[in-house]
Amino acid sequence: MPPTVRWCGQCLASPPLFERTITAFDYGFPWDRLIATFKFRGEVHHASALARPLISALQQAGETVDVVTSVPLAAHRLRQRGYNQAWELARRVAASLTLPARHDLLHRLRDTPHQMQLNRADRDANLRGAFMPASAQARQTLRGRRVALVDDVLTTGTTANEATRALLEAGAASVHLWVLARTGRDAPPVDATIA
Repeated sequence: MPPTVRWCGQCLASPPLFERTITAFDYGFPWDRLIATFKFRGEVHHASALARPLISALQQAGETVDVVTSVPLAAHRLRQRGYNQAWELARRVAASLTLPARHDLLHRLRDTPHQMQLNRADRDANLRGAFMPASAQARQTLRGRRVALVDDVLTTGTTANEATRALLEAGAASVHLWVLARTGRDAPPVDATIA
């Protein structure tokens, strides 16, 4: 089945920094509950089942990148949760596609408030400058590479855009965003959705 391409008004008005987005499904029942359980209730074993539809979408799209990474959590939130749900997805997807996966390419500089209840303007302000390359070695790894950035849910695209900004400033050639689910609210900046 060929990919379904959807352009949103926000993309046309203000193109995102990431080159392309692949999503597995729209955020809604039953996926929303499964993602919440996986993300907030310590049910990390759901990562394999959740990764499968994303892997399938990526295979259908014929995605090719050089390295896979994930949106990092702030240190405090990582300690609190015990794992980064985006990394759990990224490493499984990368292994299935026989791609290298690196959790040490991006660093989250500060623990920002949860984005879920914020509008687009507040999300933008909340995350501005929140990410940076994790090290000089990370910069060397990123230089000239096509990078896949993995996250669980895409709403407005603010988190992905800020993480992409850091990757590009570190020398990445391009960034493709791979996410499990896309919300329908706030016209997120998505240029291609595989469903």
